[in-house]
Amino acid sequence: MNPRPAQRVEWVPIERINVLNPRLRNKRVFREIVENIAKIGLKRPITVTRRVEAGGPFYDLVCGQGRLEAYQALGQQEVPALVVSADTEDCLIASLVENCARRQHRAIDLLQDIGLMRERGHSVTDIARKTGLSYDYVYGVARLLEQGEQRLLRSVESRTIPLSVALEIAEADDHSVQRALQDAYDKGLLRGKRLLAAKKLVETRRRRGKELDAQKSSATKRLSTAELLRTYEEDAERKRDMIRRANGSKDRLVLIVEAFRRLSRDDTFMGILEDEALMSMPERIATRLTQSQERRG
Repeated sequence: MNPRPAQRVEWVPIERINVLNPRLRNKRVFREIVENIAKIGLKRPITVTRRVEAGGPFYDLVCGQGRLEAYQALGQQEVPALVVSADTEDCLIASLVENCARRQHRAIDLLQDIGLMRERGHSVTDIARKTGLSYDYVYGVARLLEQGEQRLLRSVESRTIPLSVALEIAEADDHSVQRALQDAYDKGLLRGKRLLAAKKLVETRRRRGKELDAQKSSATKRLSTAELLRTYEEDAERKRDMIRRANGSKDRLVLIVEAFRRLSRDDTFMGILEDEALMSMPERIATRLTQSQERRG
């Protein structure tokens, strides 16, 4: 967009300004804006573009919604504005870019901006170039938005889960999700509290769905007999899987204990350990070996 700035700032009637991309504001931050303007005035005018229509002119807001609403809250009828020449599409993109570039923005706003630009036909490369965001970030967010992964998006923006991990979870089936979490742990992407939070999110997503508002509907919705049966079967299968893994771990431990037991009875091997001053072993392993030998009697 190459808008041509007006030669001077104009006083524009607030009621004639249309906000193309409205957003909710943090109440505390908004109060600070209002108080600041009330004390020292408007340091930077808003930016609008003029639309000539019957009964006009009217204006589309390019940037400065917070300042515009602050003036309105102060009871003003007009606001100083820099008028530029640009079409509606360019104004919308400029508004989205400004919101993406703000240092303090709500996470959901940024996601909505990227989604809106995608809906209007802009490519991932184009969005990244216009907003200054990385290609990988824009692609990942756009992909999660396309799949309706609201829970994962919220976790990405709250830095609970890295975007790359969220994408793996979104693309995985129920059994592969656990593998994705394990890979993230092995790579050091999820550890400690973040890993626990990720596991909780995955379980909530499985039970209540991808969308955040699904939580409310699921609380009031009556489950049919088939749904109850399916839920029971899924839960039973998860428990059977846990039992299989536990038995597998037990079998491996038995093999290890047996290997230690046989090695401890090999005079040559024990002689090597003695020469290397490696005769001691962890107390629990030694106790387990002793118990095993006693049982074999």
